[in-house]
Amino acid sequence: MAQTKRIYLAGPEVFFPAAEHKTIVAEKKRLLQEHGFEGIDPLDTELAFSGNEAKLRRGHKIYRANRGLMDSCDAIIANLTPFRGISADPGTVFEVGYMIGQGKRAYGFTLDSQHYRERVGATCRDERGHTIEDFEMSDNLMIEGGIYGSGGQLFVAEQAGEHPFFSADLFRRCVRALANA
Repeated sequence: MAQTKRIYLAGPEVFFPAAEHKTIVAEKKRLLQEHGFEGIDPLDTELAFSGNEAKLRRGHKIYRANRGLMDSCDAIIANLTPFRGISADPGTVFEVGYMIGQGKRAYGFTLDSQHYRERVGATCRDERGHTIEDFEMSDNLMIEGGIYGSGGQLFVAEQAGEHPFFSADLFRRCVRALANA
């Protein structure tokens, strides 16, 4: 019997209130399970911290635990909806790159249909005179280029989802593409 493929679920949901995070992740895992995959959330770890442990040490423990989870997975589906700014969550972007660097497929979705340049201000330079890239991509070219280079896909919402950072339909499209790969 073939082993179930494990899919790492990257995105800013880890920063949401616990109930909201739990609801979204449960739906993601359910949709993956329908196609025979196991969803792995960054919070699927058994980390314990001592009361006087320095924040820096806690952060490094979380990094190592999440890296271990990614190492145990076969692919990644990342929520690349802009978070706290004009671009995707930087931790999520790192996770996409980490998985691609291991030769694993990456899939992503965003609920923001604007191209990166439109979000920045639709000009060729910012207020400091720095060039703004314009490749008609959803985010920085290295993110989208990496996803497609891994054999994956990036899905962009054509309409709002049921949540500002989640659409079951868009996530389902990622899962179908992964299942058909």
